Amino acid sequence: MDLLYEKETFAIRGAVFEVYREMGCGFLEAVYQECLEKELKAQGVPFVSQPELKLSYKGECLLQIYKPDLICYGQIILELKSVKEVAPEHKAQVINYLKATKFKLGLLINFGSHSQTQIERFVL
Repeated sequence: MDLLYEKETFAIRGAVFEVYREMGCGFLEAVYQECLEKELKAQGVPFVSQPELKLSYKGECLLQIYKPDLICYGQIILELKSVKEVAPEHKAQVINYLKATKFKLGLLINFGSHSQTQIERFVL
């Protein structure tokens, strides 16, 4: 069974692990975001940082916008966290972002765990 965007997520995971190997845990999310952007660029992974995406409700555009942490390869949402433990609301956030954007894959990446970085896949 093939994973959705397997090659792309392999490259993203490599960048994430390299950032964690270099930085460890204990920094704010913004630090990890900046480091990950540098690593994705170094590894040739295409990404957009915090793009403004329109939301709609029942077909009507909302004034509120959604700014994902990163979108890689134009189709994978990356939501970054730096928390001791991923909470259900973090997972719900990624699922809602996928529904709102109609993207099929989201990665919830937590740099805050002491033993290792955590990466969770969400597929719609």
